[in-house]
Formats: sequence, structure tokens, C-alpha cells
Amino acid sequence: MVPARLGPAVAMVTGAGRSVLAGWAHARGDYKLRRAAAGPSAPLDMALRLPPRLRLCARLPDFFLLLLFRGCLIGAVNLKSSNRTPVVQEFESVELSCIITDSQTSDPRIEWKKIQDDQTTYVFFDNKIQGDLAGRAEILGKTSLKIWNVTRRDSALYRCEVVARNDRKEIDEIVIELTVQVKPVTPVCRVPKAVPVGKMATLYCQESEGHPRPHYSWYRNDVPLPTDSRANPRFRNSSFHLNSETGTLVFTAVHKDDSGQYYCIASNDAGSARCEEQEMEVYDLNIGGIIGGVLVVLAVLALITLGICCAYRRGYFINNKQDGESYKNPGKPDGVNYIRTDEEGDFRHKSSFVI
Repeated sequence: MVPARLGPAVAMVTGAGRSVLAGWAHARGDYKLRRAAAGPSAPLDMALRLPPRLRLCARLPDFFLLLLFRGCLIGAVNLKSSNRTPVVQEFESVELSCIITDSQTSDPRIEWKKIQDDQTTYVFFDNKIQGDLAGRAEILGKTSLKIWNVTRRDSALYRCEVVARNDRKEIDEIVIELTVQVKPVTPVCRVPKAVPVGKMATLYCQESEGHPRPHYSWYRNDVPLPTDSRANPRFRNSSFHLNSETGTLVFTAVHKDDSGQYYCIASNDAGSARCEEQEMEVYDLNIGGIIGGVLVVLAVLALITLGICCAYRRGYFINNKQDGESYKNPGKPDGVNYIRTDEEGDFRHKSSFVI
């Protein structure tokens, strides 16, 4: 018996084929198929009654009727694909399946197009490979496309188009979505070396090569960390949140138990990669030591200031050099000559008279 899903396809059958199908459906009580065979514009009673000249058709075997039905539809080109969403890793090969199931045209025109970032470019046109796939792709059979050494830039939508001039339905197409996976490379990790207790700390993990975008997970001393410390009683002394999309691990207030060796793993469907371990130390703040250090510094500054003041008072910082002008000889009164003798070792004067 013809499945009910074939009912809409009966609209493509005309003439004797429609009449035969209508009689066959009537004999088997298939109202939907009878209605479709009669046509959407036929009256209801026409779809329900069977003309006497078609009663013989009801006795035909199902096999012959299916052949007749298929022969009436063969005037249309139809395509199918064994896999419309292929997934392949980078640098491997992949086949984009496009198969002609029905056509009366022996040499149809085949075209492949690539749709990426809202732009459409030719891949196979005028019986040759075009664009960036030239030299690493070929047509298999009549219509399928095989690509060697795929790269991440090959991830896109590919449309297979077939034009069959001798068919009543001349054009058909299917779209295939190709996904090229890329394994992550070693991520870059940043871990603070030392953090005081109670302070915030942020650990970073970044990777830019993987496709699709990788997810991140953090480990401390080889133990995986949950996305939220509150969700696991094992980490009740911690207060952190892990963003697996961005790779950031944020501690709102670090605890002594948060000390340890940390590393990050970036992973996707193609594989994973990890960074080297880095140590984070969480230390206590010594308040007494800090206060004592401040007091010592203040005492030293006070002693230095006191010493400077005493030095000023004692004149150690006064300039003792005298001006040469302060040692000028005293002025001589008029009429007095100063004569120095060896015996006196000093000056003596004698009067002189002016006549």
C-alpha cells in the first residue's frame, strides 16, 4: 500500500496516472489518497465514488501501481545527501555528499557554492574547482565534492545546485553545513605568586586557536575545581567562581587553604591542552610587625632631626670664611708715617712737619 506521505506528491500526476491511483485508493479505502488523486478542485462526491471503468485498476497488484506512480513523477530532478552536517578535524579530508536520485537528463549542470559571512562564492563552476579550494578539491561521481587538507577557514555552508534541462522540474539544490574542528594549543595562564589572606585574587587562562571555542577548567594540586565553591562541600573554606567560557577563576577573599599549585586545561571536541603549573601562596598579614616597623622608622627619623638641630646650634653648618675686605689696613691720619723696626716687631710713628 502506498504510504500516506505520498498523497501530496499525487498532485504532480496527471491524466491516466491520476485515474489509476484514484481507483486503487478507492478499493483500499484510503480517503486521503483518493482526495489527493481527484485533485483539490474536485467535488467531494467525485473523490468518494469509483467510476465503473476504473474498477479493474483496483485489482492491479501494488507492485505495478508503484511503478506507474514512480514513472509519473520521474520528470523532476531530486537531490539527497548522506550527511548534511559533516564534522571533520583540521588537515583531514571530507566528502560533501550530493546525490541525484531522479532525473531524465543524462548530463545535468552541476554547481557548488560556498556561503560564509553572508557572502556567496563559487566552489565548482564551469566544470572546474574555483576559489581557495582550487588544487585541493575534486568532484566525486557526478555531484559530490571532496576536499583534502581542510582548514578552519573551510567551515561554512556549501550549496549543491543541479540544473536538468530535460526534466519537468529542472532545478534542485541542497545545503550542507561543514564544521572543521581545531584542537586547542597551550593556553596562557596567569597566577598571582603571593596574596594576603582575605584579599581578592584573579587567575586567567586564555587560548585563541581552538575551534569551536574551548571550555576552560582549573585544577589545584591536580584536583578539579567546580564552577562555584559553594556547590561543593569539599571547598567550603574557599570563596571562588570559575567562568568556563572565559577561563577566569576569581577568589573574592582568599583563604590559607587556597594556597597550592594551579593549572588550566582548555578543551573542545577536537582535543585539549594545558598550561604549566604555577604556585599561589596565601600568607597572613602580621599587623604587629607592621606597626613595629612603622614605629622604628618614626624613631629613626626623630633622631636624625634632633641631630641636625644640635649641629645647627653648635655652628657646624655656619660658613666660617671671612671676606678679604674685612682685613683692610686701618687708615693713616694725616701727617703720621708708620715705620716698622726690627726690635719692636711692630709699627711706630714719628711726626713730620710741613713748612
